Amino acid sequence: MSFFKDLNVGYKAGDKTCYSGRITALKNQYWHQEILVADIEDLENNKSTNIGIIGYVCDTGVQRNQGRIGAQKGPKNVRHKLGKLPIHFKNKKITDFGDVICVDENLEDCQKALSKTIHKLITNGVLPIAIGGGHDIAYANFNGIKEALKNVSKNKIGIINFDAHFDLRAVETQPNSGTPFHQILSEHTHVNYFAIGIQQQANTKELFEIAAEKKVSYVSSLDCEAFDETLKSKLQNFIENVDVLYITIDLDGFSSAYAPGVSAPSTLGFTPNFVYKALDFLFQSKQVISCDIAELNPDFDIDHRTAGLAAKLVDYIVQKA
Repeated sequence: MSFFKDLNVGYKAGDKTCYSGRITALKNQYWHQEILVADIEDLENNKSTNIGIIGYVCDTGVQRNQGRIGAQKGPKNVRHKLGKLPIHFKNKKITDFGDVICVDENLEDCQKALSKTIHKLITNGVLPIAIGGGHDIAYANFNGIKEALKNVSKNKIGIINFDAHFDLRAVETQPNSGTPFHQILSEHTHVNYFAIGIQQQANTKELFEIAAEKKVSYVSSLDCEAFDETLKSKLQNFIENVDVLYITIDLDGFSSAYAPGVSAPSTLGFTPNFVYKALDFLFQSKQVISCDIAELNPDFDIDHRTAGLAAKLVDYIVQKA
């Protein structure tokens, strides 16, 4: 495929058969009835598209990070659950542009392919929602945003990461799902990072020291019982000091009661209701430029609970965008 020329990566265009649901004579009732599908090379022919879904079929970063592999199956399972959801949004056209697929454990080329896709979506006025895959998706998504803003004067990116982990490990041999934000902050100075849901037991003392050194803002999972005025104030201050927002959601930040199907489940995470309220607040800023949802591992899911949560998060983002 010419769009991914010189990259060792697979690609599969959007496929309507990935979406299914209740059959009804009424139109505009369910996602499977409304979702459009296309090849990323045909983006220019989809002028009416507002939001683009792209899958990141890769768990090599998780494997390198010694996690439980299986996240490469995440995009398929999210689509399966998403197709069944009822529609409650208007005047929005959502197109699924398929999957970039990791080949030969070549994480770096898969990240470059996703970056190219994110860049193309943004420069064509489309809000990307990427579905992983490991949280190394964040490095790829960020680089796509950065490239899209390179000729724009207001280009300071603020990263909001809903996560139990900082993912600030330095790269020792190869990048992995635990290194994306260290890579970003080491390579770029014009970026702010705010992590929401950090768990002390999920991060070493060194990671807290790196966070302090790199001036990372964060709130612990203990402060995520409710989306209160204190957190709103912190986020508002963060928003006012950046030009655009990139939102990344690692499903392992949720309590395992809601998200058992992840590489590193935890009983101490936040609730979907908390994240919904936070997303509502963030989208009110009108500064969100890209989103992704990472770390769904269907091999460890229970009754498709985590896939269903991821699908509902996609749906909620679409409603708020």
